[in-house]
Amino acid sequence: MYRPVASSDSATPRGGLPNDNGDSVVTLGQVPRWIDAEHSLGNDNGDSSFSSSYFPDPLTFKSGSGGASGSVSRFPVDHEVNSKIYLWRGNPWNLEVDAVVNSTNEVLDEAHSSPGLHAAAGPGLAEECATLGGCRTGMAKVTNAYDLPARKVIHTVGPKYAVKYHTAAENALSHCYRSCLELLIDNGLKSIAMGCIYTETKNYPREPAAHVAIRTVRRFLEKQKDNITAIVFCTTSTTDTEIYKRLLPLYFPRDKQEEEVALSKLPADVGDENGETVIDERKIRIKPLPKKNVSRPPEATVDLPVSDVGLVPRTSSYLDTFLDPAFMSLIKDPDERRLEQWEKTVQAQRGWNFSKLLGLGDLGGPPLSAAEEYSLHSRYLSKAKSLNLSEIAEMKIVYRGGVDSEGRPVIVVVGAHFLLRCLDLERFVLYVVKEFEPIIQKPYTIVYFHSAASLQVQPDLGWMRRLQQILGRKHQHNLHAIYVLHPTLGLKVTVLALQLLVDNVVWKKVVYVDRLLQLFRYVPREQLTIPDFVFQFINGI
Repeated sequence: MYRPVASSDSATPRGGLPNDNGDSVVTLGQVPRWIDAEHSLGNDNGDSSFSSSYFPDPLTFKSGSGGASGSVSRFPVDHEVNSKIYLWRGNPWNLEVDAVVNSTNEVLDEAHSSPGLHAAAGPGLAEECATLGGCRTGMAKVTNAYDLPARKVIHTVGPKYAVKYHTAAENALSHCYRSCLELLIDNGLKSIAMGCIYTETKNYPREPAAHVAIRTVRRFLEKQKDNITAIVFCTTSTTDTEIYKRLLPLYFPRDKQEEEVALSKLPADVGDENGETVIDERKIRIKPLPKKNVSRPPEATVDLPVSDVGLVPRTSSYLDTFLDPAFMSLIKDPDERRLEQWEKTVQAQRGWNFSKLLGLGDLGGPPLSAAEEYSLHSRYLSKAKSLNLSEIAEMKIVYRGGVDSEGRPVIVVVGAHFLLRCLDLERFVLYVVKEFEPIIQKPYTIVYFHSAASLQVQPDLGWMRRLQQILGRKHQHNLHAIYVLHPTLGLKVTVLALQLLVDNVVWKKVVYVDRLLQLFRYVPREQLTIPDFVFQFINGI
């Protein structure tokens, strides 16, 4: 049976000494392999709260699906693959393996990493993580292991789970495990210890997640078993340990009996050749190119030497006989595309050059397509998540309020706090993108306090246009209104210019209010944090 190896008593430390955090290093030789475990997978931990009725043994419990006699096993017995699987109750970073996996978040910070990992590895790990520029969900990045007995740490970001997006979460989680194993091979490593990448904080159900993890590893090993010597599934709770004990025989059967039982116990959908869930309706279907029956005059037969076979020139008329004109019409000539882009740029520059003469900033350049705006927004958001922008937050230029009278979330902007001479505009844009991101996913409201803001130097229209392009079309679509308190004549002229030269949709949503009591009709007083000077401000002074 699998039993936890005590970190201080039964485990022999590497070199006879404990590691830096006081835990003994456990070698692979001290962890039992899956093929060496007993086949009667009862509950051997002495915890009566987990009874056999709650965790039915797949080798004895019969489901309602009935037998599967005559079926072909989707996961047949493979002793070579089974010999590389281990199950370990304990923290993976106590194991002496080539790499350990850290389940973390997009910014790879210590607070959201696997509990205890950074304390065991030392401060060098956090410092290196800060240089990686974050990591996307489903992807993985590698760092040194520092004070750990392992050689490398592979960091990956598990998905958030929602029933509505079950398939997407499954495939993202599968990609986490596969990305870790691919990085293992890419770095010339052979053994890896993997904890449960799914976490309770992201609401991923344990058992469905374990199915994804185990089947993904099985499919990967079937293709790469010559490049990997050991994969250790690490659990830190009784619940996860019991789940893995029940599910491992389904995907890594050790004999024909387990293989036959697995036929009736496996889920209906066990993914494709990589373990990912496949939706038939979303498959890309490629049909053969239609052939056209074109009569051509017979060509004279030419005897070519063997070395020239296949070198007969193919003219466009020859290719046209195999290609559908409707398909070819979708392909635009690259020179035509470049010419169109150049004409758009010239037209935009001619139209808005006068804005520079008026001191409104650079409004030239062609408008961005939806794809270009999405790419621009994604780059800024990714960079913003990887940076510490606390100094911008402390200036209280932009911050979140409560909700308006109809329940829409509110973003507050304080114009008087916008100290252009003291502000790094690029870092401010990054902060705005990061702060707006969770709000603009649904209808929202902006409250702008212009009180005393006319005393400060304000950014030009060119900068405002660039900020709107970065925020993207979702901001434009979901913005309900911009309530401007204490507007001045200069501000109204600026808004009119924004409507004419930048964006007629967003800036048409501006609503001017002269008094706080008017504003409170749209946004209740208790939903706003208002600077003291706003109460003292008299319009026009």
